[in-house]
Amino acid sequence: QVQLVESGGGLVQAGGSLRLSCAASGRTFSRYAMGWFRQAPGKEREFVAAIRWSGGSVYYADSVKGRFTISRDNAKNTVYLQMNSLKPEDTAVYSCAAARDYSVSYSRADEFDYWGQGTQVTVSS
Repeated sequence: QVQLVESGGGLVQAGGSLRLSCAASGRTFSRYAMGWFRQAPGKEREFVAAIRWSGGSVYYADSVKGRFTISRDNAKNTVYLQMNSLKPEDTAVYSCAAARDYSVSYSRADEFDYWGQGTQVTVSS
């Protein structure tokens, strides 16, 4: 069992930056791939970024490539999402997730087994 708690969300102006953190419980955190998803009001949840257990491979949605960076610190049981050059369309609830099994790219929500409650990110124009 893995419990995930996100933090770092907030209100920021367009062009600004935020760093989200996701703290995980459990001694097996390093065995899980981790991902970030987001859901805006009235829209479906969408993939943002993912990182393999070793941190050696990362994956991004086209909409955030070059602006967002996912990273992890297995010693701290934490995964991060650095978000730069934020746009109003990035406004959403951001959730982190953990996946036990292997996947090619971890871009689908059904590949993840554990989810956090989410943190709100609002980007004003």
